[in-house]
Amino acid sequence: MREEIFGPVLPVVTYRQLDEAVDYINALARPLSLYVFDDDQARVARVLEACTAGRVAINDCVFQFAQSRLPFGGIGPSGMGAYHRHAGFLAFSKQMPVFRQARWSATTCFDHPTARARSGC
Repeated sequence: MREEIFGPVLPVVTYRQLDEAVDYINALARPLSLYVFDDDQARVARVLEACTAGRVAINDCVFQFAQSRLPFGGIGPSGMGAYHRHAGFLAFSKQMPVFRQARWSATTCFDHPTARARSGC
């Protein structure tokens, strides 16, 4: 468990208190996947609020990769962001915002009076 595991191995780490598990997860590099097995919604919410991972599966493992509408990707050392379908398009695209001001703008009316006289406002 010193490096990411890409294979049919699911490490199981035991703990006595939930905070012990949260501290263990947060002490390591952020995981590509985090699996939470619990029917108590408050404890699941606690883990989701306190931990960060590329993807999370609750009460299952591996099947989150088959969900085509969920973005795939890690965070930090385990990947470079979300990619898969639309999320992949957004992740690998660079938007170029363009603001175009009209040549004669109403904002010139807020200029200093001498500049206003030149602009015809």
